[in-house]
Amino acid sequence: MDTNWRAVGIGFLVMVIVGAFGLTLPVVGQVGAGLIGGVVAGYLAGGVGNGAWNGLVAGSVSGIVVSILAALLGGLLGLAGGPLGGFLGGAGVFLLGVVITFLFAIDSAIGGAIGGFFNR
Repeated sequence: MDTNWRAVGIGFLVMVIVGAFGLTLPVVGQVGAGLIGGVVAGYLAGGVGNGAWNGLVAGSVSGIVVSILAALLGGLLGLAGGPLGGFLGGAGVFLLGVVITFLFAIDSAIGGAIGGFFNR
């Protein structure tokens, strides 16, 4: 299972683009973005194992980026409650982001395995 950073990067970009359009369908759009981005990363990586791994990495990267941005936004909005409110707001959102990262990674790995299957 070698990490193909080109496949991961392209899969990540596909997730961001499809996820932006997927905001109109809150849950289905984000799950679809992970699956489609994972399929792209897996297809570019080739093979079921490599595809699943590269899809997982692409999904994890996108989840981490979303978590960091959400934590920063939560911290800024929490500043209305003072410095402690900002910290607790950001930390709470970040912990939720960790869960979101796992969810993004799982469906991306499934998509990656599917994409890798088609490019064996």
